[in-house]
Amino acid sequence: MGFIGRGKPRAHEQDERFAIQKEKYGGQQYSQIYFARLHYMRSVLYSLIPNWKPQVPVCTVLGLEKGKECIIVGTIYKHMKLKPCVLDEYSKERSAVPIVKPHNFMHPDDHLVLEDESGRVKLSGDVFSPSTFVTGIVVALHGKETDAGDFLVLDILEAGLAPQIEFSLDSREEKYVVFVSGLSVGGSSSNPLHFQLLEQAIASQIVRVVIAGDSVEIPHGILNGQNLGTKELSRLSEPTKELDIFITQLAAAVPLDIMPGPNDPANFSLPQQPLHRCLFPGASTYNTFTSCTNPHLFELDGVSFLGTSGQNVDDLEKYSDAKDKLEFMERQLRWRHIAPTAPNTLECYPFTDRDPFFMESCPHVYFVGNQNKYESRLLKGSEGQIVRLICIPKFCKTGVAVALNLRNLECHTLSFSINLDM
Repeated sequence: MGFIGRGKPRAHEQDERFAIQKEKYGGQQYSQIYFARLHYMRSVLYSLIPNWKPQVPVCTVLGLEKGKECIIVGTIYKHMKLKPCVLDEYSKERSAVPIVKPHNFMHPDDHLVLEDESGRVKLSGDVFSPSTFVTGIVVALHGKETDAGDFLVLDILEAGLAPQIEFSLDSREEKYVVFVSGLSVGGSSSNPLHFQLLEQAIASQIVRVVIAGDSVEIPHGILNGQNLGTKELSRLSEPTKELDIFITQLAAAVPLDIMPGPNDPANFSLPQQPLHRCLFPGASTYNTFTSCTNPHLFELDGVSFLGTSGQNVDDLEKYSDAKDKLEFMERQLRWRHIAPTAPNTLECYPFTDRDPFFMESCPHVYFVGNQNKYESRLLKGSEGQIVRLICIPKFCKTGVAVALNLRNLECHTLSFSINLDM
């Protein structure tokens, strides 16, 4: 497959909303980020209710009347029998629990609760399945209170895809963006030949490269709480030095964005702040090199991009069910939230006056890194929104990158795997 020569795309970084600059931690609790989320989402849902159920009154949980149909808006809490609890580690009398798969904590007895500022109520009914919901999303529910005190749900309203800036397909020259993640430089599965092939392919074909997290792998056993000697310090820094050499060669040829991931030398909780430029003494000398946040939001030639290094989707997989990772991504877009499980099961900074993960607008491209395999689908919204969903596979294990055509949002894989068998 051939590419045309590289053009000069118009780029605009929009990571300011994920930056932690003037925020100061003063022991605040996470309830404030939930209040901010409920405030944002309730205003969105209130604007949709007149076209959804115009004749049904809206009330609070505290204002429910037995047998009277109404609409309530609040935050979902999912009660999970198998959800890990730190207090269980200190429990003297541990009851036997069913064996659970390590990647998922769902149980048939899980149930949902809706909560607003006035109170909470258990949800019942057959119009929804607890397996598709997680703690932290905000929805509007049409139903009535039962004799048992539950809220019988008759219908559910989600926010749906956010408004999107229109752009015309097939009306521009072909330009490509390459996504790669899980380089894991320094790890046992990392192959330098893959990097060389990737570099050679990108040098003459691509207008931008996005590295979506987990770029290095620190050798196990070095960080054991002991003072490090000269030899250990050298082993610790070697993967980062090797990564810098690789991305310096890329940055010399093409604009490059690098995002932190769960195994990179950055803060662990979302939003992860940019990897420090001192880690990349070679690449940082180029103005084409940009160290970005995770999540990463940017615009290129009128096409808006939103992506993460994978933690938000991987966490959804632990506490809900879907046919594939793309379905999790679709739900996040419909819920208008990048990380609905934060801060309940996904670590995030305790913001006091905002929720930076709320989607104010719908991106044209939504990508997630560090997945087991490549998947992609074009999602179309009810108001004409078009979103290209991309699961980026781990490069260290697959040797696969993903190329996206800015002209029509079509994408395909670039395989750099090497078969040494003769």
